[in-house]
Amino acid sequence: MLNLYEDLASQVNMLEIFKARRIVEDALKPTSLTNYKRLSDALGACVYIKHENHLPTNSFKVRGAVNFMARISPEIQRSGIVVATRGNHGLAVAWAAQKCGVFCNVVVPEGNDPEVSAQIISYGAQVIERGADFYETQDYCEELSEKTGYYYLRQGSEPTLMTGIATMGIEIFEELPDVEIILIPIGGGTGCAALARVCQGINPDVKLIGVQAERMPSFYESWRQGKKVIVPPAATAADGLAARTVFEIPYLLLKDVIHDVVLLSEEELQEGVRLALRYTHNLAEVAGAAALSAAFKIKDQLAGKKVVAVMTGGNISVNRLTAILSAS
Repeated sequence: MLNLYEDLASQVNMLEIFKARRIVEDALKPTSLTNYKRLSDALGACVYIKHENHLPTNSFKVRGAVNFMARISPEIQRSGIVVATRGNHGLAVAWAAQKCGVFCNVVVPEGNDPEVSAQIISYGAQVIERGADFYETQDYCEELSEKTGYYYLRQGSEPTLMTGIATMGIEIFEELPDVEIILIPIGGGTGCAALARVCQGINPDVKLIGVQAERMPSFYESWRQGKKVIVPPAATAADGLAARTVFEIPYLLLKDVIHDVVLLSEEELQEGVRLALRYTHNLAEVAGAAALSAAFKIKDQLAGKKVVAVMTGGNISVNRLTAILSAS
C-alpha cells in the first residue's frame, strides 16, 4: 500500500502542476495577494494575504475540483461521484461537477452546518448526513461507493486535486518571488502539501509553516512521531481543521519538508476571524483565518521577513460569526 501512495505522491510534480495551471486559469481568475500596511506594522514584517476566500465557493479547494473534472474519465462521468466533507471540499466538487454535468453525492457528518448543506444543494448535488465526525463520514463513503459504483473522490489520494490546488503556489511566486515564509492551515493536509511541492520546485529555502487546532493536532502528532497518527474525536470551531488524521499523500509530501507547525487554542482560532475583519476587512471562516492568527502568535519569528498568510476560506455561518464577534 505504501508503494501505491508513493507512486501517487510522485504524480504531484511541477510538470503536472503547470499542466493544471492551464486548466485552472481557464476556469478561475487568480486570487489577490494583498499587502496590508497596518497588518505589516502590527507584525513587524512585510505581510501579504493570499485571498483564496475570493474564489467561487469561497475556498482554495475549487482549484483542485476544476482540475479533476477537466480530466474525468467517461466511466466516472457516467457513474457519478461521492465525496466526504465538512464543507469546502464538497462545495468545490459540487460546483465543478455541475459545470461538467456529473452527478455528485456529498456526504457530511451528522449535524453539519445547514447553511453549507443548502449551498451544496444549490450546486445540484445530493447531500447525505452520515457519521458522528469526518472520520466516520469517510468510512460511509467507502461503503456507498462499493454498493453503488459511485467513484469515491478522496481528497488525499487524488493527484489531480492536489496539482490543481498547487496553482495557488505558482501565483504566489509569480507575484512575490522573494517570499521567505508561508503560513497555511492544515486539516487533511492537501493545501499545505500542494504548496510544499511548489516551494520545493521553485525555492526550497522558503519556510513553510503549517497551522492546526490544538484539539485536532493530527498532522503535528504524525510529524512529531514520524508516523501517521489518528487523534481522538474532539470539538473545534475550525471545521476545516477537524481531521482526526492527515491524508496519506499529504503526509508523504510534508513529513520531511515542513519547517514548523503552530498549534492554536480555540480562542486563538476564533480571534483569527476578528483579526481578518480588523486588518483586511475580509470575512474568513475559522480555519480560513488560522494562518493570520498564527502569524500573531509567532510574530517574533516573522520579524523583518516577507511573509504570506493564506486565507483559505470564507464560509462561516451567521450564527458562528455572531458568536465570535460577540465574544470579542
